[in-house]
Amino acid sequence: MAGKASTPGRRGRPRQAEVARLAGVSQTTVSLVLGGNKQGIALHKDTRARVLAAARELGYVPDPAARRMARARNNLLGVFSFTATFPVDVEHSYYPILVGVEREAVARGYDLVLFTGSSSGAAQAVAPGVLQRVRMADGCLFLGRHIPEGELRRLVEDDYPAVHIGRRDELEGLAWVGVDYVSASVEVVRHLAGLGHRRIVLVREDDDAPASADRERGFRMALAELGGSAGAVVRTARPGADITPTWARARIAEGVTAFVAEETDTGAAWRQLLAAVEGAGLDVPGEVSLALLGSPPADLAGRPQPTGFDVPRAELGSAAVRMATALLAGEEAAEPRVACTFRPGRTAGRATVRP
Repeated sequence: MAGKASTPGRRGRPRQAEVARLAGVSQTTVSLVLGGNKQGIALHKDTRARVLAAARELGYVPDPAARRMARARNNLLGVFSFTATFPVDVEHSYYPILVGVEREAVARGYDLVLFTGSSSGAAQAVAPGVLQRVRMADGCLFLGRHIPEGELRRLVEDDYPAVHIGRRDELEGLAWVGVDYVSASVEVVRHLAGLGHRRIVLVREDDDAPASADRERGFRMALAELGGSAGAVVRTARPGADITPTWARARIAEGVTAFVAEETDTGAAWRQLLAAVEGAGLDVPGEVSLALLGSPPADLAGRPQPTGFDVPRAELGSAAVRMATALLAGEEAAEPRVACTFRPGRTAGRATVRP
């Protein structure tokens, strides 16, 4: 007789995410079937049968506390930021996201509860148990380049409606809405290639945030399309020390004609690249072209508009609220990717051919 399926290294009762994986359906579908489908959403009988069979095989037992919580709705939607202070400054890159969150929440009849549990902005600074406070809201949106996976995993395993703003498929079961950085980055590099650039360097921060990985992926994909083009990726971990005027002049001497930098919430890579190019006395775009994979920091708005793309942050916030309310309603909700808008800018020109 076959034993019950289990997840290696896992302890405790089975979760809906495991039932979903075994049945080959979404966690939302599992919630619908095991909750009696009170919403009346059309489900194929074979789908229902697979879910029930998987639940029996795993020995799934609903969490009474989670079920009580699901019945006790108060139309509150949480927003948890992993930044040091809540990003309400209009110049902060998260501000337009919050505008979109607020507008969509109001339109859907939800009030917002703002949470923050970090003193330094780093994920590891979130004290154990801090994220559990969000349970006072029906569901919660999370913002942050770095996340405490253990704390979020506990919420996901308890079937709490959590949505991360930004791609997060490294944490199974966590819903997210993201930006299509891959396609947007491909478009920027193609634009540079159309201007004759064949040796291009990408400058990015030294971490593995999904947004950074997506931008680099798009950069490499575009270069691969160009065949004979050469490109390099440089990670900078020390502001002002890695990307210097000497470094910039050396790359130009090697034949590099364009630099691309990623946008982050600090703008560190773009700031370093600008300082290095200006310190080297290079004319932009006469001697070298620059592009930014995102929008420039607000305090640099007075400079020539960089070639690159704009992230529709307000739409991203609205999409996150739509995702959260769909989860609360027990509806199927695909993880959307919001498209960016190409920005021609004034920092990219035709490649300079050097002897």
